[in-house]
Amino acid sequence: MKRAWRILTACAASLSFAVCTAVGVAGRLTCDSYRVLPGMSLSWNGGVLSAASPGSRAVASYGEESKYEADLMLFHAIPVKTVSVSVVEQKQVIPCGMPFGIKMFTDGVMVVGTAEIQTESGLRNPAAEAGIQMGDIVETVNGQDVNRNEEIAAIVEQSGGKPVLLNCLREGKSFSVSLLPAKSQADGLWKAGIWVRDSTAGIGTLTFYDPESQTFGGLGHGVCDTDTSELMPFLNGEIMPVTISGVTKGQRGIPGELRGYFASEEAIGLMDANDEFGVYGSLYEPVQGELVPVAFRQEAHPGSAQILTTVNGDGPQLYEVTLEHVDYNESAEGKNLVLHVTDARLLELTGGIVQGMSGSPILQDGKLIGAVTHVFVNDPTRGYGIFIETMLETMA
Repeated sequence: MKRAWRILTACAASLSFAVCTAVGVAGRLTCDSYRVLPGMSLSWNGGVLSAASPGSRAVASYGEESKYEADLMLFHAIPVKTVSVSVVEQKQVIPCGMPFGIKMFTDGVMVVGTAEIQTESGLRNPAAEAGIQMGDIVETVNGQDVNRNEEIAAIVEQSGGKPVLLNCLREGKSFSVSLLPAKSQADGLWKAGIWVRDSTAGIGTLTFYDPESQTFGGLGHGVCDTDTSELMPFLNGEIMPVTISGVTKGQRGIPGELRGYFASEEAIGLMDANDEFGVYGSLYEPVQGELVPVAFRQEAHPGSAQILTTVNGDGPQLYEVTLEHVDYNESAEGKNLVLHVTDARLLELTGGIVQGMSGSPILQDGKLIGAVTHVFVNDPTRGYGIFIETMLETMA
């Protein structure tokens, strides 16, 4: 009898541990907020996780959207956590998958390096002496806004060697420094010893077009500086037409890339924002295509899917992929989806995911669920994706 009781106690302890572990994992891997359509229940993973009926726990109601709190349940019985649920109308957009060019100018200038200046008394590095670091954003010099390298050079030269005051940003925090220019022995000019970047250009993939607002979203990640990897501060930009001229296939350890050129100097749209989760703006001419529903993040699931992308002169084409992992946790934004290219045609053409394909729409079950964002350097057949919900939230 005692032995049976010990076995029963051990089984109960094991079961309790397993349940606690499952609840903990479910809590970490699920979001704190969700969207649903009117009359749509919040459940996924075959009903393993579901939300209890909201009852009288409504917390907000406005316009066409209402919000309430609900208990997230494991197997409809075990509470996991309380989540916020928004009831919204169905959103539809046109998946694009077409290449586009970016011409972007920065708000302020980004420091990409400092330099030593040869003076009569020896080498000096004024920027480093002032505490300027790579990745800093210089917003003003002596109270004047600066958005071009030439503007900084002119103000420093006109200082006649007197200290100049730089207002800067570092990791989102403002600070000021006093910089003492150095007189170059080579040309007799006063210099700051600072290398900055004030613009950039590149190629990516347009993710979606919203006919209702005539706006677009693309890339699925922000435009970052090539030297500092920091998000470039946005002032203004244009969207340019692009022709894909070739592909450098991806290999293990060496990311491939789409090769292309601006097909015209005439812009086809304007950029409004360069955000961590994409670039956004408006197009001069509407995109033609079929409207598809936007999927909620909880609707994405491991299994078959497709990406819409352009890798040659045939225009946007659908290619088969497998979603190997879906992370619903909001802290994983930008890397919520792990996809594996399985389409023999795309593997033959590109070797998998290559640079320039960022922003390629990901479709599953007839809905737009996300966009390609990054390639695995050591395995070009695999990459990350972002939820389309995240891009739309950012654009709003």
